[in-house]
Amino acid sequence: MTFYKCVKTGVDNPDSGLGCYAMTPQDYSKFGGFFDKVIRDYHGDESGSKKHETDWTTDGADYDVRKLGQEELSMRVRVGRNLVGFNLPGKMSKEERMSFEQKMLPAFEQLGQKWGGKVHSLTPDFGDSGANPNLISPEKYQELVDAHVMFKDMAADPYLNSAGISDDWPYGRGCWQSDDKMRIIWFGEEDQLRIMCMKKGSNLLEVFTNLNQMLETIEQIDGIEFAKDDNYGYVTSCPSNLGTGMRASVHVKIPNLTSDGTDKKAKEVCKPLGLSVRGTGGEHTPIGTDGTVDISPSARLFIKESEIIGKLYEGIEKLMEIEHA
Repeated sequence: MTFYKCVKTGVDNPDSGLGCYAMTPQDYSKFGGFFDKVIRDYHGDESGSKKHETDWTTDGADYDVRKLGQEELSMRVRVGRNLVGFNLPGKMSKEERMSFEQKMLPAFEQLGQKWGGKVHSLTPDFGDSGANPNLISPEKYQELVDAHVMFKDMAADPYLNSAGISDDWPYGRGCWQSDDKMRIIWFGEEDQLRIMCMKKGSNLLEVFTNLNQMLETIEQIDGIEFAKDDNYGYVTSCPSNLGTGMRASVHVKIPNLTSDGTDKKAKEVCKPLGLSVRGTGGEHTPIGTDGTVDISPSARLFIKESEIIGKLYEGIEKLMEIEHA
């Protein structure tokens, strides 16, 4: 039954990209005969023997986009993480989702001691444990969604629905945000945690380094241990995010490549550069009216974190050369 749950989203949605999600961190080894083929095919490992390495060292690199003629850009780096001792979101019960949120509350308090901040929760109540002191109103939730601080209603996503990831909405869902608005942690989305730094600026290393500091702080908190796999690095629900679990992105204006009002040409140009293109509101959203798109390196696994941020800088440089050619 568990294996069927892993592939149910692909059965229900033939247009699904990968068509599978892990339900527990152990599924990647338990159903290794299936997942290993999917993972190595998707992430381009023809050798069949690569192992993931984690490395955030940037060795004094200078990734300031002003050198590329850019002004301040909207920059965001995020990682997906899941904790040891819990099922992945697709297999979580309503009770486990609430239990996970409560487990994270002392961690958010400790983060608050360093960066201030507040928890915004959608969980109506904690059942036998009583009221939820961090519950926000529907109006506040919409305000946070509009500001790209919170994620949208997952119950509207057919892929997540089929995988069980959006079950029990809105229990166990919410976010923590620091006082400076730069650091955000989502809980209860596709992965148990989506940890991110976002800022308008020109130095890509600012968000990258801040995110690494945040992760180091979280990992030092008692009882918090991120789930890892010996071969695939950090465990995520979707095999596409395994390894670093990282997405490093910027919003850039490319009016020439988007002159037809779509990102079709931009995608054609970006694919050989190893870049993904999205709308400014995320996947399946339109581009900006001024030609602004969201770009990020596609690779997640068998690549170091430091290489991803380097590839983003190189990608911006090459994309701008094509845009202005």
